[in-house]
Amino acid sequence: MKLTALAALICGLAAPALAEGWADSPALAALNGTYISPTVEPWYGGFGRREFVFADGQWSLTFTHALDPAMTMRTFQFRTGGGYQITGPSTVPGAFEATFDEDWKHLTQLTTIPEVVAGMGLASCNLTPNLEADISATGCAAWPSVADCGQDFDLLAMDAKGVYFGVRPDDNDMCTPEGRPTALLMPVVPVAGPGQNP
Repeated sequence: MKLTALAALICGLAAPALAEGWADSPALAALNGTYISPTVEPWYGGFGRREFVFADGQWSLTFTHALDPAMTMRTFQFRTGGGYQITGPSTVPGAFEATFDEDWKHLTQLTTIPEVVAGMGLASCNLTPNLEADISATGCAAWPSVADCGQDFDLLAMDAKGVYFGVRPDDNDMCTPEGRPTALLMPVVPVAGPGQNP
Protein backbone atom coordinates (compact mmCIF):
# COMPACT_ATOMS: atom_id res chain seq x y z
CA MET A 1 0.00 0.00 0.00
CA LYS A 2 1.37 3.41 -1.00
CA LEU A 3 0.38 6.61 0.76
CA THR A 4 0.57 10.22 -0.37
CA ALA A 5 3.04 12.69 1.11
CA LEU A 6 0.34 13.91 3.49
CA ALA A 7 -0.30 10.42 4.77
CA ALA A 8 3.34 9.34 4.92
CA LEU A 9 4.15 10.98 8.23
CA ILE A 10 4.91 7.73 9.96
CA CYS A 11 5.90 7.98 13.60
CA GLY A 12 6.24 4.28 14.47
CA LEU A 13 8.61 3.43 17.29
CA ALA A 14 11.32 0.84 16.68
CA ALA A 15 11.17 -2.12 19.01
CA PRO A 16 14.10 -2.93 21.30
CA ALA A 17 16.25 -5.87 20.23
CA LEU A 18 15.82 -8.99 22.35
CA ALA A 19 18.54 -11.59 22.73
CA GLU A 20 16.28 -14.64 22.94
CA GLY A 21 12.70 -15.83 22.97
CA TRP A 22 11.88 -15.14 19.32
CA ALA A 23 9.60 -17.52 17.41
CA ASP A 24 11.02 -19.65 14.61
CA SER A 25 9.81 -19.76 11.02
CA PRO A 26 7.37 -22.70 11.45
CA ALA A 27 5.68 -20.96 14.39
CA LEU A 28 5.25 -17.78 12.35
CA ALA A 29 3.84 -19.74 9.42
CA ALA A 30 1.30 -21.35 11.76
CA LEU A 31 0.01 -18.21 13.44
CA ASN A 32 -3.63 -18.31 14.54
CA GLY A 33 -5.46 -15.62 16.42
CA THR A 34 -6.17 -11.92 16.62
CA TYR A 35 -3.50 -9.34 17.49
CA ILE A 36 -4.29 -5.69 18.19
CA SER A 37 -2.50 -2.45 19.02
CA PRO A 38 -2.25 -2.34 22.83
CA THR A 39 -2.69 1.43 22.73
CA VAL A 40 -3.43 4.11 20.15
CA GLU A 41 -0.34 4.56 17.98
CA PRO A 42 1.02 7.56 16.05
CA TRP A 43 0.38 6.98 12.33
CA TYR A 44 0.35 9.13 9.20
CA GLY A 45 0.26 12.51 10.87
CA GLY A 46 -2.48 11.34 13.23
CA PHE A 47 -3.27 8.21 15.20
CA GLY A 48 -4.30 4.67 14.46
CA ARG A 49 -5.06 1.18 15.63
CA ARG A 50 -4.06 -2.06 13.92
CA GLU A 51 -5.87 -5.38 14.12
CA PHE A 52 -4.39 -8.47 12.49
CA VAL A 53 -6.13 -11.82 12.21
CA PHE A 54 -4.22 -14.99 11.32
CA ALA A 55 -5.85 -18.31 10.50
CA ASP A 56 -4.70 -21.31 8.47
CA GLY A 57 -2.05 -19.51 6.45
CA GLN A 58 -4.24 -16.47 5.84
CA TRP A 59 -3.98 -12.99 7.31
CA SER A 60 -6.04 -9.81 7.38
CA LEU A 61 -5.48 -6.28 8.58
CA THR A 62 -8.00 -3.70 9.76
CA PHE A 63 -6.39 -0.29 10.18
CA THR A 64 -8.42 2.63 11.55
CA HIS A 65 -7.02 6.17 11.42
CA ALA A 66 -8.09 9.28 13.32
CA LEU A 67 -6.89 12.84 13.86
CA ASP A 68 -6.99 12.64 17.67
CA PRO A 69 -5.59 10.16 20.20
CA ALA A 70 -9.08 9.45 21.54
CA MET A 71 -9.93 8.14 18.03
CA THR A 72 -13.13 10.19 17.92
CA MET A 73 -12.19 12.19 14.78
CA ARG A 74 -11.81 9.18 12.53
CA THR A 75 -10.74 9.67 8.92
CA PHE A 76 -10.65 6.26 7.24
CA GLN A 77 -10.54 2.52 7.77
CA PHE A 78 -8.55 0.28 5.45
CA ARG A 79 -8.88 -3.50 5.30
CA THR A 80 -6.85 -6.01 3.31
CA GLY A 81 -5.77 -9.62 3.45
CA GLY A 82 -4.82 -12.86 1.73
CA GLY A 83 -2.20 -15.53 2.17
CA TYR A 84 1.28 -15.00 3.52
CA GLN A 85 4.62 -16.75 3.26
CA ILE A 86 7.78 -16.71 5.35
CA THR A 87 10.50 -16.36 2.72
CA GLY A 88 13.69 -16.45 4.78
CA PRO A 89 15.63 -15.07 7.72
CA SER A 90 16.16 -11.34 8.07
CA THR A 91 19.23 -9.42 9.15
CA VAL A 92 16.94 -7.78 11.73
CA PRO A 93 17.40 -9.70 15.00
CA GLY A 94 14.51 -12.07 15.68
CA ALA A 95 12.72 -11.31 12.42
CA PHE A 96 12.01 -13.19 9.22
CA GLU A 97 11.28 -11.80 5.80
CA ALA A 98 7.63 -12.34 4.90
CA THR A 99 5.45 -11.63 1.89
CA PHE A 100 1.84 -10.69 2.60
CA ASP A 101 -0.59 -11.09 -0.29
CA GLU A 102 -3.19 -8.35 -0.59
CA ASP A 103 -5.86 -10.22 -2.51
CA TRP A 104 -8.51 -7.61 -1.76
CA LYS A 105 -8.58 -4.03 -0.51
CA HIS A 106 -11.52 -2.29 1.13
CA LEU A 107 -11.70 1.35 2.20
CA THR A 108 -14.21 3.28 4.28
CA GLN A 109 -14.22 7.08 4.40
CA LEU A 110 -15.06 8.02 7.98
CA THR A 111 -14.96 11.81 7.73
CA THR A 112 -16.93 14.43 5.84
CA ILE A 113 -14.60 17.34 6.63
CA PRO A 114 -13.85 18.70 3.15
CA GLU A 115 -10.27 19.71 3.93
CA VAL A 116 -9.44 16.26 5.30
CA VAL A 117 -11.16 14.45 2.44
CA ALA A 118 -9.27 16.58 -0.09
CA GLY A 119 -5.97 16.38 1.78
CA MET A 120 -6.05 12.59 1.79
CA GLY A 121 -6.99 12.42 -1.87
CA LEU A 122 -10.33 10.77 -1.19
CA ALA A 123 -12.44 13.33 -3.03
CA SER A 124 -11.84 11.71 -6.41
CA CYS A 125 -12.75 8.20 -5.25
CA ASN A 126 -16.53 8.74 -5.12
CA LEU A 127 -16.81 7.10 -1.72
CA THR A 128 -19.99 7.21 0.35
CA PRO A 129 -19.06 8.20 3.92
CA ASN A 130 -19.31 5.32 6.40
CA LEU A 131 -19.95 2.78 3.63
CA GLU A 132 -17.12 0.35 2.89
CA ALA A 133 -16.03 0.24 -0.75
CA ASP A 134 -14.13 -2.51 -2.53
CA ILE A 135 -11.17 -0.74 -4.15
CA SER A 136 -9.37 -3.93 -5.20
CA ALA A 137 -9.76 -3.30 -8.93
CA THR A 138 -9.60 0.48 -9.05
CA GLY A 139 -7.44 1.59 -6.14
CA CYS A 140 -8.24 4.89 -4.46
CA ALA A 141 -6.04 7.90 -3.83
CA ALA A 142 -2.91 6.59 -2.10
CA TRP A 143 -4.00 2.94 -2.23
CA PRO A 144 -3.06 1.25 -5.51
CA SER A 145 -5.16 -1.52 -6.99
CA VAL A 146 -4.38 -5.17 -6.35
CA ALA A 147 -3.04 -5.42 -9.90
CA ASP A 148 -0.59 -2.59 -9.24
CA CYS A 149 0.39 -3.67 -5.73
CA GLY A 150 -0.84 -7.08 -4.67
CA GLN A 151 1.85 -7.88 -2.12
CA ASP A 152 3.49 -6.25 0.88
CA PHE A 153 7.13 -7.22 1.45
CA ASP A 154 7.51 -6.97 5.21
CA LEU A 155 9.13 -8.40 8.30
CA LEU A 156 7.47 -10.74 10.78
CA ALA A 157 8.57 -11.72 14.26
CA MET A 158 6.99 -12.96 17.46
CA ASP A 159 7.96 -13.30 21.11
CA ALA A 160 6.07 -13.50 24.38
CA LYS A 161 4.96 -9.88 24.03
CA GLY A 162 3.21 -10.29 20.70
CA VAL A 163 3.67 -10.14 16.94
CA TYR A 164 5.96 -7.63 15.24
CA PHE A 165 5.86 -6.13 11.76
CA GLY A 166 8.35 -3.82 10.08
CA VAL A 167 8.64 -0.05 10.36
CA ARG A 168 7.19 1.13 7.07
CA PRO A 169 9.42 3.33 4.86
CA ASP A 170 8.69 7.04 4.56
CA ASP A 171 6.94 6.60 1.22
CA ASN A 172 5.10 3.56 2.62
CA ASP A 173 5.85 1.67 -0.60
CA MET A 174 6.48 -1.98 0.22
CA CYS A 175 5.17 -3.31 -3.09
CA THR A 176 8.62 -4.66 -4.04
CA PRO A 177 11.36 -6.41 -2.06
CA GLU A 178 13.43 -3.22 -2.20
CA GLY A 179 10.87 -1.54 0.06
CA ARG A 180 11.12 -4.14 2.80
CA PRO A 181 11.59 -2.57 6.27
CA THR A 182 14.86 -2.75 8.17
CA ALA A 183 13.53 -2.44 11.74
CA LEU A 184 10.57 -3.67 13.78
CA LEU A 185 7.58 -1.77 15.11
CA MET A 186 6.33 -2.27 18.61
CA PRO A 187 4.22 -5.44 18.80
CA VAL A 188 0.53 -6.01 18.40
CA VAL A 189 -0.68 -8.13 21.29
CA PRO A 190 -2.82 -11.26 21.35
CA VAL A 191 -6.51 -11.16 22.11
CA ALA A 192 -7.34 -14.10 24.33
CA GLY A 193 -9.47 -16.77 22.73
CA PRO A 194 -9.64 -20.46 21.80
CA GLY A 195 -6.59 -21.58 19.84
CA GLN A 196 -4.80 -18.26 20.34
CA ASN A 197 -1.03 -18.33 20.20
CA PRO A 198 1.64 -17.76 21.33
